[in-house]
Amino acid sequence: QVQLVESGGGLVQPGGSLRLSCATSGFILDYYAIGWFRQAPGKEREGVSCISSSAGITEYADFVKGRFTISVDKAKKTMYLQMNSLKPEDTAVYYCAAYTGWGYLCPQDLNEIEPASWGQGTQVTVSS
Repeated sequence: QVQLVESGGGLVQPGGSLRLSCATSGFILDYYAIGWFRQAPGKEREGVSCISSSAGITEYADFVKGRFTISVDKAKKTMYLQMNSLKPEDTAVYYCAAYTGWGYLCPQDLNEIEPASWGQGTQVTVSS
């Protein structure tokens, strides 16, 4: 059974940093791409970043490039999202997702493929 559990959200001031974690179980990280999505109030869910552990490939949405970094610790079976230079528009619920119905490569368009497995989400609020 695939399980994804996010943690690390919270309240941070503009310009600050947070690191989100996603503990995974029930599947092999090398077999499937995993990534982060977010949904702000009143807006559609959007892809933020994706990582293919086996291919060593990462993808980022344009609005986080240079500020966010995705990574995986295979030994801990945990994915991370380091978020720096946070802006108020980054406020959203952040979801961890696994492309368990797709494969090990990230889609070129992060919003093209619907991941099959999702976490429960963690709230990130950027405000002074």
